[in-house]
Amino acid sequence: MKNKKIVCIGGGIGTSNLIKGIKEFSDNITAIISVADNGGSAGRLRRLYKMHPPGDIISCLAALADNEKLSELLTYRMPGDRYGKDEVLPGHKVGNIMLAATNQITGNFDEGINYLKQIFSIKGNVYPATDDIVDLVAITVEGQTIEGEETIDLGEYKGQRVLSEVKIKPDNPKVNPQVIQSILEADVIIAGPGDLYTAVLPVLIVPQIKDALIKSKAQKIFVINIANKPFETKGYKLENFIQAIEKHLGNFPFTKVVCNNNYSYEIPHNLHYTFVKFENCSRDGVDFITGDVVDMSFPIYHDKHKLAKLIAENI
Repeated sequence: MKNKKIVCIGGGIGTSNLIKGIKEFSDNITAIISVADNGGSAGRLRRLYKMHPPGDIISCLAALADNEKLSELLTYRMPGDRYGKDEVLPGHKVGNIMLAATNQITGNFDEGINYLKQIFSIKGNVYPATDDIVDLVAITVEGQTIEGEETIDLGEYKGQRVLSEVKIKPDNPKVNPQVIQSILEADVIIAGPGDLYTAVLPVLIVPQIKDALIKSKAQKIFVINIANKPFETKGYKLENFIQAIEKHLGNFPFTKVVCNNNYSYEIPHNLHYTFVKFENCSRDGVDFITGDVVDMSFPIYHDKHKLAKLIAENI
């Protein structure tokens, strides 16, 4: 598996955690990351410097880094409110500030990423899903339109706060040709884990990416989240994740689905998360791969080593 070209699609903790595990099995990893985020440190820098939000990009660069101290530095957050005023230092992740700087030095976000890769000798590739800056718009099950990733993610609106659909603005943004090439040349494509409506789907619904994903001859794997997040997938079963992908893409292009089957750990009640359960789902042409992949120290997330090992054993 060391020589297989692996493309990871998504964003947030899910994708960076996957990379940390899968890099033990592959030396050729590319991450394609949602840049619809407009909250926290990343959102503040996005507004202040009219740039892509750097947060999830930095998390993936830190995950690819072999030097643990470098990873710690890139992801270190300065004390203070991450949702503070745009122009103040407290609450910012150090790596976010670095990428904001290299973006200005090079005059290009992708070159800014490469600048950091060269400085810190980071192997692998991390690309924003789009060249254009995009915004997220969600439709709830009640038909309510909610704008902005932060508002959607935190459920800062009234109503049932369960999502039905997500869109991006502009709806057909420009995409780096290297993103499309990576998808078409991949041996394995892994979407998720991560927030379905605010991290994974915002990448998959980009028209050029969707077309390349469907056209690609790679093994295509979708990783189901360990637990359902409030305000996004409340009450979802595994089948509901598949149906959401079909609704947005017109079909389910993945041939393998990875799902946790260990529900023995107790999720802290204050988080309001619930386990996603397998419940004997079946579908023609789809291989369902189940196993204990839960992180016992924080059971709403995958254990990076368990997840990577299960994937590696099934490709």
